[in-house]
Amino acid sequence: MPPRANPLRDRAAIAGIGQTAFGRGLGRSELDMAAEAILAACADAGLDPRSIDGLVRYDMEQIDEEQILALLGNVDLRFFAGTSFGGGGSASVIVVAATAIAAGMAETVLVYRSRARGKASGYGQNPHQGGRYWEKLPSRLPGPNKWHVPHGLVSAFQEMAMISMRHRIEYGTTNDQWADVAIAFREHARRNPAAVMREPMTRAAHHASRMISEPLRLFDCNIETDGACALILTTPERARDLRQTPALVLAGAMSAGSHHIRLASLFARPWDEESAVRVGRRLWADAGIVPGQVDVAFFYDFFTSLVVIALEQYGFCGRGEGGAFVADGGLSWQGGRLPCNTNGGQLSEAFVHGFNNTIEAVRQIRGTSSAQVAGAEVVFVAGGNTDPTGAVLLRRP
Repeated sequence: MPPRANPLRDRAAIAGIGQTAFGRGLGRSELDMAAEAILAACADAGLDPRSIDGLVRYDMEQIDEEQILALLGNVDLRFFAGTSFGGGGSASVIVVAATAIAAGMAETVLVYRSRARGKASGYGQNPHQGGRYWEKLPSRLPGPNKWHVPHGLVSAFQEMAMISMRHRIEYGTTNDQWADVAIAFREHARRNPAAVMREPMTRAAHHASRMISEPLRLFDCNIETDGACALILTTPERARDLRQTPALVLAGAMSAGSHHIRLASLFARPWDEESAVRVGRRLWADAGIVPGQVDVAFFYDFFTSLVVIALEQYGFCGRGEGGAFVADGGLSWQGGRLPCNTNGGQLSEAFVHGFNNTIEAVRQIRGTSSAQVAGAEVVFVAGGNTDPTGAVLLRRP
């Protein structure tokens, strides 16, 4: 069977990026932050906001199409769509937007995420309305939640702890290796003026941080912040006439089937059938390259352990070899085996459901990162590897 054609290769480009400041409690509405990030992305590209004719958002996003229309004014929004889940959406929104452009459904597509996720940033009773969603669970739960929440699997911290412990038992990953992920990303954040966490990190500090859900410690977990990010995608032809060096979408893929809440089924399928593994196979086949040709990678660093697991799932190392891969500066932008999350990621820069990592991926293509990898030509971006998820490869023109 001949290899299938790549329907997205160089058919769309990221032309504009925008973000707000990040903080633990900015005291701003999600609409206010979304507006700032979106208008900043348009200004970065040199585009009139009224030229936007497509929109893709997370299905958890509270700022919907009607609010965006009110913000942008008299626009002809001829394509709009959503992509599921939070972590999985950080790359999937790019795949959907690029698909719309490749199909001629839209020419200029906005993707965005605005999130008030600081500890005291809630603004309503809905679990999606800011703050800590697990503190807003109702007394009666529908669906699969009713089977695991009463037994202590309440938040992602407990869910991911079980996944992390299984990997540790099977492959011997250590606290030192998880600390090496946190240390590398903190070193990147220290160079990034937008990062919330910029204090030095050591193995001793990591190991001394309080236990959140065994075996995960505080510094194994993402930070809780407010902030918004936005991207503008358009055709490569149009992008060439705009202000910035475009980041071309080389390939993109999505897959569902390994949602972390369904813990009974997460490990019921073979390793090769987990969502992230499926995405990786399609991505590398479509792009016609191998993981070793990637210059910079961005993993959904909700937890240090999931970075180790994702390295294995996407083929950057063998199964069970992720711990050794990250050890002793393996992910550092200077001298690492694979520079990763050069903004500091969700462990140290901010938690905007991974979208801040995608913003940084574009900076690497442009050559404007505060931890710039010399000669970066191909950049990998993954969504949450335990959700219905996706990943994209971006390249320099």
